[in-house]
Amino acid sequence: MTSRTVLNRTLLALTGLVLLGGGLLILFAGLDLYRRHGLVPPPGWPLTTPGDVLLGAADRARWSSQGWWWWPAVIAALALVALLALWWLLAQPRRRRPGALPVGGTPPQEGVELRDRALSDAIATEAGALPGVERAAVRLTGRPARFRTHVMLTLAPQAAPGDTLGALCEGPLHTANRSTGLPDLPTEARLRVARHKPHRAE
Repeated sequence: MTSRTVLNRTLLALTGLVLLGGGLLILFAGLDLYRRHGLVPPPGWPLTTPGDVLLGAADRARWSSQGWWWWPAVIAALALVALLALWWLLAQPRRRRPGALPVGGTPPQEGVELRDRALSDAIATEAGALPGVERAAVRLTGRPARFRTHVMLTLAPQAAPGDTLGALCEGPLHTANRSTGLPDLPTEARLRVARHKPHRAE
């Protein structure tokens, strides 16, 4: 489960709890369920009878006495919350990862898909076994129809970057291209050299 999924589920759970609590308060007050069933709400509990309002005259007078800045600040805060909620809603359709990739060329075979994580793990495993490569990380971004492969290789100090890049193209990337049957595999490769470990002279 990605951090984005955890954040979305947490926000949805909190929003659902707030809406559920508010809905139950309004429902109990509107149907006068406290009086009908002999329930005694806690002292200061809002909305206990059908005639109750969320902010009475005394509450409005007390908050209005805070100064001219109070209500503009409340309105600005509510507008900010609404804008953040709208931004979160609009950000959901935009996937940073392709999810499932079609397999089998163009057009792809019906019902045959490959998870992006499985493909990136396979490329990273094969790339990590190349000569001179100490670590390999692969990430896929974009949409399923137009995704991009990002490869990060950490090379040993004695490795030749040109030879490693050629081996990457002819090895893992060629295998992935052939396995998926895609016409091309747009790739961005970044190579860095691991630092020399200090040697202690005795």
